[in-house]
Amino acid sequence: MCGIVGAISNRNIVPILTEGLKRLEYRGYDSAGIAVLSANNSAINRVRRVGRVAEMEAGIAAENLTGILGIGHTRWATHGGVTEPNAHPHVSNDEIAVVHNGIIENHEAQHERLKQLGYSFESQTDTEVIAHLIHYYFKSTKNLFTATQQAVRDLHGAYAIGVVAVGAPDAMVCARVGCPLLIGLGDTGNHENFIASDVSAILPVTRRVMYLEEGDVAELTREGISVVDRAGNTVERGVFTSDLSAEESELGPYRHFMQKEIHEQPRAISDTLEATLAVGIKSALFGARAEEVFSQSEAVLILASGTSYYASMVGKQWIETIARMPCNVELGHEYRYRDSIPNPKQLIVTLSQSGETLDTMEALKRAKELGHTNTLSICNVRESAIPRASSLVFYTRAGKEIGVASTKAFTTQLIALFILALTLAKARGRLTTEQEADYLEQLRYVPGSVQHALNLEPQIQAWAEKFAEKNHALFLGRGLHYPIALEGALKLKEISYIHAEAYPAGELKHGPLALVDAEMPVVVIAPNDAILEKVKSNMQEVRARGGVLFVFTDLDSNFTESEGVHVIRAPRHAGLLSPIVHAIPVQLLAYHAALMKGTDVDKPRNLAKSVTVE
Repeated sequence: MCGIVGAISNRNIVPILTEGLKRLEYRGYDSAGIAVLSANNSAINRVRRVGRVAEMEAGIAAENLTGILGIGHTRWATHGGVTEPNAHPHVSNDEIAVVHNGIIENHEAQHERLKQLGYSFESQTDTEVIAHLIHYYFKSTKNLFTATQQAVRDLHGAYAIGVVAVGAPDAMVCARVGCPLLIGLGDTGNHENFIASDVSAILPVTRRVMYLEEGDVAELTREGISVVDRAGNTVERGVFTSDLSAEESELGPYRHFMQKEIHEQPRAISDTLEATLAVGIKSALFGARAEEVFSQSEAVLILASGTSYYASMVGKQWIETIARMPCNVELGHEYRYRDSIPNPKQLIVTLSQSGETLDTMEALKRAKELGHTNTLSICNVRESAIPRASSLVFYTRAGKEIGVASTKAFTTQLIALFILALTLAKARGRLTTEQEADYLEQLRYVPGSVQHALNLEPQIQAWAEKFAEKNHALFLGRGLHYPIALEGALKLKEISYIHAEAYPAGELKHGPLALVDAEMPVVVIAPNDAILEKVKSNMQEVRARGGVLFVFTDLDSNFTESEGVHVIRAPRHAGLLSPIVHAIPVQLLAYHAALMKGTDVDKPRNLAKSVTVE
């Protein structure tokens, strides 16, 4: 469900599709494939492989696949397991090929309808219904553009699709609702155009891009582009020249920078992980003196403020669990004024997105005044004040974050803290080779899991309609997920101005339960971990008082929706890394609740992006 690339040209586009899929690998995936029209336009030739793009590429070479019109895809399994029949592209009657990002919510109903119409299914995916629907309409219209427009009217959910057909050798069609999709305008001399879910996929062939808007359907020929909106009206979409550094300051297809930055998280996480996955767990990732400093450190103190403080609370548990080191977390503005007891063998870690947060900077100064020399900054902005004042630095690679409410900076901080926990464990001889390999493999899957969580946006948007009517909300979590509940409550109040509080779920009976009634929505972060049954007991306390539950859980959790209990399932449980995945739904909930209330999402009242005053 992760990456799309397509091309129509007068030259062989198989290398373009292959390179495009390689550039989309950061999104996380478990299979890859491409489909092209044969040389005489009489058949669709397909190569699909479970595993990496390199395995697909080997299959392409073995079959000597070529073509001048085709589509490619990297898939993260949701509907159906990781098998070649479930891999994209999907084909209907050997005449229509489709690639798809997103989730079709009414696929079961369409599946039954299409079976009644005589279609048979080869996969367990929701995507195959799209191919059959387009084929059904194409039989009567004989026009791929029109058939796709008719087919998408039957779909409910989120999708970005690319379509090619044997009966339409001079056109490729694409459409989007809820999932990003763009068109790349090729050089006029080559008579070619492209589609992609991410501009990075087509940068080798063009930098001129057109972002499709919600509900758009587009037809690409070798000579030009036609776009219609959801109502079927012909529209013009702006053309932009992509500059990767400048692109961070452009909204593209998004309504707000916060939404854009939420959706950039798979890439931001992948970029932050890049060096670690390339070389393994190495102290040198934190600086030249890191090995010496880490081997001397007996405890950790993390200083932070706001969202960074909640990330630190998760980091504390990782450091104590994995590295078996005592770890404390303090708000920078509290630490700097209290009479603390210095420990020269304590590693001082500061977290700041901007590297300019005054409270955190002043706390670092106070720590150094107390004699702490082993200091580490985790920051997103190179050469900012806090990294310059620290002896060790780890830069996250979230890219420029414009929205005041932090999103991708938060999740990349979590990644950095997990890497720190592993590195400290290794420095202390508490990380075996086998454990290191296992943790690295788990990290590889995080971008894909985050992308899957992003695909839940339409369901979360429906929840947000209920929240926008409320004045208060409670968030509950336990263990590693209590800080995510705190982060969810912070996001909601930051940008929607709905009063929200978060508690460890077990604390309900010690007072907060008095707030619960039918008008108080209660959000529960309830992954399938060791304390899930305890969380379920706390949920029963809410239901017994008439409270309405909104539960974020995992695919492998045993939850049933009922009156007063709403459930959305994120990807399969991600173990210790689960907080990163579950951060996504609470961000989306806050964003869409704010949209419903009409607040200034990117610039909420009374707040600034970089807090440089006390």
